[in-house]
Amino acid sequence: MTRTLHIAVAVLMLSMSGFVTANAGDDNHNHNRNRSQWTKDMLEYKHDFIAEETGMTQAQRDKFMPIYEAMEKEIYHVNNNAHNQARKVSTSKGKVSDQEYATAAKALSNVKVKEGEIEAKYYDKFAKILNKKQMFLLKQAEVKFRRKMITRKK
Repeated sequence: MTRTLHIAVAVLMLSMSGFVTANAGDDNHNHNRNRSQWTKDMLEYKHDFIAEETGMTQAQRDKFMPIYEAMEKEIYHVNNNAHNQARKVSTSKGKVSDQEYATAAKALSNVKVKEGEIEAKYYDKFAKILNKKQMFLLKQAEVKFRRKMITRKK
């Protein structure tokens, strides 16, 4: 799930950057509203996909999705913080110190570890809502969704 979520977040971020470019002429307010709506729609689509693939009941979905969304937000912030550190180094106009390179590299390297820690933290919460088969299908649904998004972008 770690790699899956990392790639899904990257696909979402890449998709958003394409959306941003396509709407570059919009004023800032409309741009932010459109981006926000696109993100909301994409998350709803992902949640619908996962619920269908795992065979969740509506009651399970109502309990599961807010927790799943909280996990996704935590993982997004881990990725976003690491990539912001790397971007700061890679776009620096001045000389970058070895320490700055090391800090950025370490942040990027620790993303998977932190994602795994976040996922482990949420596993027991998910297991209280989903049965064992659904927990297994959740992992497959995440991979399937990622692949679907990647092939859709091509």
